[in-house]
Amino acid sequence: MQQQDILINWAPQETRVAIVESGAVQELHMERTLERGLVGNIYLGKVARVLPGMQSAFIDIGLERAAFLHVADVWHRQEGGEAPMFAREAPEPIERQVFEGQPIMVQVIKDPIGSKGARLSTQISIAGRLLVFLPQDDHIGVSQKIPAPERDALRKRVQALAESSCAQTPCGGFILRTNGEDAQDDELAEDIAYLRKAWAQIKASAQRLPPLSLLYQDLNLLQRVLRDMVGEHTNSIRIDSREQFDHLLAFGQEFMPAAAAKLQLYKGERPIFDLYSIDQEITKALGKRVDLKSGGYLIIDQTEALTTVDVNTGGFVGARNFDDTIFKTNLEAAQAIARQLRLRNLGGIIIVDFIDMSRDDHRTQVLAEFKKQLARDRVKTMAGNFSHLGLVEMTRKRTRESLAHLLCEACPTCQGKGSVKTIRTVCYEILREILRESRQFNPKEFRIVAHADVIDLLLEEESQHLAGLIDFIGKPISLQAEAGLGQEQYDIVLL
Repeated sequence: MQQQDILINWAPQETRVAIVESGAVQELHMERTLERGLVGNIYLGKVARVLPGMQSAFIDIGLERAAFLHVADVWHRQEGGEAPMFAREAPEPIERQVFEGQPIMVQVIKDPIGSKGARLSTQISIAGRLLVFLPQDDHIGVSQKIPAPERDALRKRVQALAESSCAQTPCGGFILRTNGEDAQDDELAEDIAYLRKAWAQIKASAQRLPPLSLLYQDLNLLQRVLRDMVGEHTNSIRIDSREQFDHLLAFGQEFMPAAAAKLQLYKGERPIFDLYSIDQEITKALGKRVDLKSGGYLIIDQTEALTTVDVNTGGFVGARNFDDTIFKTNLEAAQAIARQLRLRNLGGIIIVDFIDMSRDDHRTQVLAEFKKQLARDRVKTMAGNFSHLGLVEMTRKRTRESLAHLLCEACPTCQGKGSVKTIRTVCYEILREILRESRQFNPKEFRIVAHADVIDLLLEEESQHLAGLIDFIGKPISLQAEAGLGQEQYDIVLL
């Protein structure tokens, strides 16, 4: 694994984290203060109203709208240590379980949307890097995404670690997350200790604080850097805010002392992201084209359904012969693609179209290099072999929004299509529309309100066709340019 540095740029409105390897940015993470959700937050709520007819209760958790708790989300212990989601019997009516004015510990499972309040559950779960802790249960589970043959062995390992480090009963249950599949025992033990410590703090806060208090907030991006991104190969974590450095150091010393030792305060004159031209990299990562050092380039197209990557030789002619040129371009592209997937955080189905190679050994080497580069990714990836058409199909797990979705929105002019109708196409649409309306209505005059370029074309090159239409329908047509309209937008006014 290559050595990496983590740079953190903090501002009150947003936190940006860049992971740098070999002097190049590999990953970007962003979190905006106003866009942080409530999911995962634990509150000490107060029952405001019980609705037996809906088998629900409204819980006041200190937000402007009361949150909603359905009977199905009220936790109660199952026999035989089964997880609550596998419960067979019908739940007890809600009016027998909660009463108005009662303080109750709840966790948000769905953010408030529009006029609806947040959705709550009384089953508490705290997510760590590798495990999810269920303090009210004794159940040890393993993610369904991990292949069935491995699950039993992993379950026994987690069980043994949980029992060996537990002094009191009940010890609580754990679910092993997908990214904990290949974890070592010491990493799992570290995660268990962190989660138990977090739960002890939540319980202490619940006894100390009044109702409507926030007991636990899912970690912010700064804290997740220490929990999820720091490993043995991390050299340093540099942050440019004194205040946040102190907060993070205190958090790290309590929960992750090994990671906290790598924290450094950046005091340089230049902005921290200027050290590796990270802002320029972000701008490039929003474009389709990625230039390779050899003169070749990639075209990356992100759509709703899948992402396609096309490799082109461009101006590269440096190798001994044509086969070598293609091979060298593809090798470089394999490294660049793996980096771009991490940088742009592209997930789902990805199709890579390498340049066709005639030699089998070249194909094998390119594929091996591509898979080697993908193996460095923190997010789970799966790549197939070359298909009959010479394409490589792969998937990358979606963990969060891609960089483009985070920073951009669909263009209001083309609605995200990436192209608009030509001016001439719009002119002919207008002429057809006037002909259609002249058969339906009988106005004194038609007025075309459109973009200035459309009006110009109708007055110049298309003036003959416009004059011919005026003669045909026997009605005058006036033209009006409107600055606020897009190229495809127009209006036909009947006067």
